[in-house]
Amino acid sequence: ARERKQELEQVAHDCEKMGVKVLPLLADLSEHGEVNRLVGQGLDHFGHVDVLMSVAGRRAHQDFWQISYEEWHKTFAVNLHSTFYLAKAIVPSMMSRGKGGSIIALGGLASVTAQPQRAHVIASKTGLYGLIKGLAYELGPFGIRANLIALSNIENVRLNPEWYPDKVNGQYSETDVAAIPLKRLGKPEEVANVAVFLASDQSSYVTGDRIVCAGGRYM
Repeated sequence: ARERKQELEQVAHDCEKMGVKVLPLLADLSEHGEVNRLVGQGLDHFGHVDVLMSVAGRRAHQDFWQISYEEWHKTFAVNLHSTFYLAKAIVPSMMSRGKGGSIIALGGLASVTAQPQRAHVIASKTGLYGLIKGLAYELGPFGIRANLIALSNIENVRLNPEWYPDKVNGQYSETDVAAIPLKRLGKPEEVANVAVFLASDQSSYVTGDRIVCAGGRYM
């Protein structure tokens, strides 16, 4: 937790250098009480929330017959329930403010296609897209949009290398890259560009949708 706090504070510091107001808070998003605390502090500090971006994710690779009950429920708690908890805590303030809002969930290709050793991840991420569509339908009359970004093959450092014992941390194989029509890995900034689009009025008529940011893989 200490390492995550240091990382969070560094990100907050980087944002502040760009003139962005930041309130760094740590919380376990798989626990609704923690989410309510987090959102409460955020609303007290900023007054309102225009955009909710839910990015928590868990995708340990395991054969279906080896997935424990604990891992199954934990995966759903992080991948699906956390977005429900966040939306449930934030949406009432968006509705009462009357100025709409945008909800963005960060998913993966598990909501698009099946892959080995990911039954629990596929089920939870497919459910996440279902939740997003449900939110889009019910909250549309209030001007609140909801969308999902399905990403894959992005250059990044894996925070949980123990989930991928057969891979070098943060790297993809030549086979992975060869399967991408653009023949390269994506950059975090390219995912951020999609998020900014969905958060802004440039996407004012886009809701209930899933934008795939994966270089054309799994079309």
